[in-house]
Amino acid sequence: MAEEDDLYTKDGTVDYQNNPANKTRTGTWKACPYILGNECCERLAFYGMSSNLVVYFKERLNQHSTNASNNVTNWVGTCYITPLIGAFVADAYLGRYWTIASFSILYVIGMTLLTLSASIPGLKPTCIDKNTCHATSGQAAVCFVALYLIALGTGGIKPCVSSFGADQFDDTDELEKNHKSSFFNWFYFVINIGALIAASVLVYIQMHVGWQWGFGIPAVAMAIAVVFFFLGTRLYRNQKPGGSPLTRICQVVTASFRKYNVKVPADKSLLYETLDAESAIKGSRKIEHTNDLAFFDKAAVETQPDAIKAPINPWKLCTVTQVEELKAIIRLLPIWATGIIFATVYGQMSTLFVLQGLTMDAHLGKSSFEIPAASLSIFDTLSVIFWVPIYDQVIVPFARKFTGHKNGLTQLQRMGTGLFISIFSMLSAGILELVRLRYVKRHNYYELEQIPMSIFWQVPQYFIIGCAEVFMFIGQLEFFYEQAPDAMRSLCSALQLTTVALGSYLSTLLVTIVTKVSTRNGKLGWIPDNLNYGHLHYFYWLLAVLSVLNLGVFLVVAKWYTYKKPIGTLR
Repeated sequence: MAEEDDLYTKDGTVDYQNNPANKTRTGTWKACPYILGNECCERLAFYGMSSNLVVYFKERLNQHSTNASNNVTNWVGTCYITPLIGAFVADAYLGRYWTIASFSILYVIGMTLLTLSASIPGLKPTCIDKNTCHATSGQAAVCFVALYLIALGTGGIKPCVSSFGADQFDDTDELEKNHKSSFFNWFYFVINIGALIAASVLVYIQMHVGWQWGFGIPAVAMAIAVVFFFLGTRLYRNQKPGGSPLTRICQVVTASFRKYNVKVPADKSLLYETLDAESAIKGSRKIEHTNDLAFFDKAAVETQPDAIKAPINPWKLCTVTQVEELKAIIRLLPIWATGIIFATVYGQMSTLFVLQGLTMDAHLGKSSFEIPAASLSIFDTLSVIFWVPIYDQVIVPFARKFTGHKNGLTQLQRMGTGLFISIFSMLSAGILELVRLRYVKRHNYYELEQIPMSIFWQVPQYFIIGCAEVFMFIGQLEFFYEQAPDAMRSLCSALQLTTVALGSYLSTLLVTIVTKVSTRNGKLGWIPDNLNYGHLHYFYWLLAVLSVLNLGVFLVVAKWYTYKKPIGTLR
């Protein structure tokens, strides 16, 4: 019987036929190539379409630099808010597999419509020459409908796919669990392989061949991503949806306030919990009681009326596990908030870094070949591709000797390192802009569209952000998955993604405020259309200062964080 038990996972996962997942036939690294292949193609599609979007808005839709930048950051922000919708659907109703499958269809429809809006006469903007285009309000509307369909589609994929990949490793099996950290590293690695192709090949095609091909190829890549995903169906382990996480959170809050005057017993073993080995929440292990946020323990205090009534009313009495779910979410929020400034810094790669690059000499050496400004993000991607294996194979074993931690650094230490490194990307960008403006002033190059200063001076700021990503973003992915309650993992992955959304919105807000303040009394401001007359470096200094303050807050919050402690198994 014990040998038969060892054949199946003990974390509650099932196979595609809804039977207990067989450990030898499903999951682990044999299922991962399909998930990683899907993610690589989907990210190629997303970045291939979005990396150069600010240029499309400016040159084809004829938008002002500030409007184009804000429209991109608003759209990117929406792409990272919609995962809350996808996560809720996955955790409450469909599970991660069917959520990814369903929202992928919307994604493909949006990509197809965007391609048509750049290809078909009547839908695409009218261009007199390469640099002079006019789009009607109807043409712009079709473009934005397509983009926001994509935003909705990606909302079902983003919060689920990394968690779905991590689900392939049994949390209760130490051997499999040790591979989970590596999975997150390689997951982010393939994201950047897709981004590498997008930032190099596809951006070049958009600038030199045509936007219809530049958007059409990502649409095909997304269709291939869907095929990759379905090919692995028989090998996947699937977590059962646990019901609405928002309902469970509301039940704990309601029960706590209803028992406002009830005293929590000193002996916490008296708090209500199911007697079964499994928790009352489908797909979730029990969670050990913690002493902080004690007010919510009132929801698990069993009063005399609760003992009389059967069945238990969850709006009046909740299990310890349900209470700990809410506590886990609340504990994550301060850590989550510190990711917003980092996301704002990260977001500059697709907006102000590109606009800065457009003012510089884009020729490759003395050849006639010009590298598109948006293609410089290739160096961010190369940085990630360089640092992921270094981190996994060198830094982790080295750090393990000193810390004794199985992953070398704890997830919070890894994230803090990323926040620290990101400060230097803004300092690098600011110093470059300062040098560029002095060069403009010295040679009176104010009216030149591209000054004779190589765009490759931007490489350090991209490379530093890539290094910071390997520490911060991958650390976030793993941290939010590990610290999430079992039945809320998609929701917590979505929560992590919303930092990118709020970072984009914060960038828009900062640009808007800075523009309004700096253009008073007829001044051109920090970020005018002609950056040669501007002070873009002031904006980079502002982000550097905010990043330093944010790191200080993170260090305080991380010091007091209490880790989640699951109990038992689900089989």
